[in-house]
Amino acid sequence: MANRIITETLSYTDSQGVTLHSHFCRPADAAAELSGVLVAPEWWGLSGHAKQAAERLAEAGYAALAADLYGGARLTDDAAVAAAEMNYLLDNPAVLEERTRLAYETLAARPEVNALSLGAAGFCFGGKVVLDMARRGADLKAVAAFHAVLAAQQPAVAGMVKAELLVAHGELDSMVTLDDVAAFRAEMAAADVRCRIDILPGARHGFTNPQATENGRKNGADLEYHEAAAETAWQNMLNLFGRLL
Repeated sequence: MANRIITETLSYTDSQGVTLHSHFCRPADAAAELSGVLVAPEWWGLSGHAKQAAERLAEAGYAALAADLYGGARLTDDAAVAAAEMNYLLDNPAVLEERTRLAYETLAARPEVNALSLGAAGFCFGGKVVLDMARRGADLKAVAAFHAVLAAQQPAVAGMVKAELLVAHGELDSMVTLDDVAAFRAEMAAADVRCRIDILPGARHGFTNPQATENGRKNGADLEYHEAAAETAWQNMLNLFGRLL
């Protein structure tokens, strides 16, 4: 039975003066410090999909924060706008790193949260965000990345990555190819990172997001929701978090 949950908006401001409004969720009846999970959204922004992921994690017994990375909790379903927002952060990695760090610190500082038991989950662009957190040596025990951008500006270095990684990738993903997966696998092996990669049959990019098919149709993009793959990947993530958090 799912826990009854409480949600609230947590706001904080970066060094550029941009205010970020993230979505915090926790079980209503938690009696002890909770493990925390940072949720990084797709390039669309702080979507219902990301918020629901945080809420489902709270129902499963975690404190979760769906991070606003763009400011003002901005959200779009226009791929051109999403690409501009994402590319600004990719072109300004110090800004992205600061906003990611602020979200992490905001979650860790909550009185309900055990700051020594933190994980992260990310989708698409957000998958890259959480994988890069792990590459930088963030104090995370577990990281799950769904249909993630796998390429790194700074590849993993042996001894840096503290988290165990789980990557859920669609077999038919045309945006992040199986060649990209092979390169990522080689990167992780070279750095001796604990990493599992699940290739989900029949799944395309965006497979966890119920809006993916419509977003793909609207934008002429090869996106598709795949319920069975989404639920398999979600359960595998819960298994990882249950073992390590």
